[in-house]
Amino acid sequence: MTVPQQPLNYPLSSAGALEPPAEWAALRRECPVARVTLPSGDEASLLTRYEDVKQVLSDERFTRRLDADDAARITATESGGVFSNEMALAIPQSGEAHRRWPRMVTKWFTAKRMAALRPGIETMADRLVDAMVEGGQPADLKASLAFPLPVWVICDLLGVPDSDRDRFSYWSDALLNLTRYTQEEVDEAEAEFNAYMTEHLAAERAAPGDDLLGELIVATGSDGYRMSDRELVATGRGLLVAGHETTANMIGKMVAMLLSDRSRWERLLADRSLVRLAVEEALRFDANAGIGMPRYIGEEVQVGGTVLPRGTTVMCSMAAANRDETAFADADEMALDRSPNPHLAFGVGAHSCLGQALARTELQTVLDVLLRRLPSLDLAVPAEDLRRLEGLVVGGLSEVPVRW
Repeated sequence: MTVPQQPLNYPLSSAGALEPPAEWAALRRECPVARVTLPSGDEASLLTRYEDVKQVLSDERFTRRLDADDAARITATESGGVFSNEMALAIPQSGEAHRRWPRMVTKWFTAKRMAALRPGIETMADRLVDAMVEGGQPADLKASLAFPLPVWVICDLLGVPDSDRDRFSYWSDALLNLTRYTQEEVDEAEAEFNAYMTEHLAAERAAPGDDLLGELIVATGSDGYRMSDRELVATGRGLLVAGHETTANMIGKMVAMLLSDRSRWERLLADRSLVRLAVEEALRFDANAGIGMPRYIGEEVQVGGTVLPRGTTVMCSMAAANRDETAFADADEMALDRSPNPHLAFGVGAHSCLGQALARTELQTVLDVLLRRLPSLDLAVPAEDLRRLEGLVVGGLSEVPVRW
């Protein structure tokens, strides 16, 4: 197909919930820096090539300062949302202060710590599978397993009760809004979430626990730095949103991808050693990954042979980059044994997702448990009938109907 001259409406649509937008290949080939219109009506530049996305995400000149006067607004609401609300900007966006924040948080998310969590995650996954089987088939894998498991994990890490998961889910959706919620609903969710985290932190301060937030309250950096209450609230809120929403959606999509071609599931049943590589390939192959990562440039920069003027907002589509034929052989094929697999699903460099070790642990554990417990698992509807989760920054499926 030929890329149209007018800006494309973004996010792009696709023929099926697991299928990539038809425009991706043409954009990479003909227009690697494309003009798009965001849900807000503002224009941005869309990157779809692997090297370009990797360049921008690795370049500290491209920042998250989406509150700049000339930055494009992402969402249909006038303000708020996960990218540009006041609390989202509480965490330093650049310089040494920005590098200091992840240093204090990432030690909680090392691969060694996550491996220690795995037995507990596996036990909880088994319990959720028990409940799903007891409830009978067909069942919605997303509601039964993919959503409650990451909520339980992140709530345990943060020391908040997972009995509040329905409230967390609503607040998260509102903050991840593209077109689903009104400004009033976003503002109300924002206020409620902040009040909740402020109250929780006050309780933690009175009696610090051995959870992440309890330790961050008393933690001191090597330079004597301690997080302010505003940073602690923003950190708790950000981890709660990111720690369950994206992983819950990815569990559902991963299982759907594997079951949409039954030979994939059968291959994993025959060779469980492929689980780790299969998870990485599901992350790369995910064509329904949301809007990508927005960045703002405060000076003129050249990307993909195009000069981006100062004030440009760039949408980095990691999902489109992960289908780039110049970076991955047979990029449109799901190869369960693909190795190496330098996908960009978690970003790259200093700005890569700090919770990626946790996400990988959860995805691998869930897949291991499902292969062991429900080898006959299958989709209860044709793959083409699966429906996308609409109106949110993150990509996902509205439900994942399964039988066994």
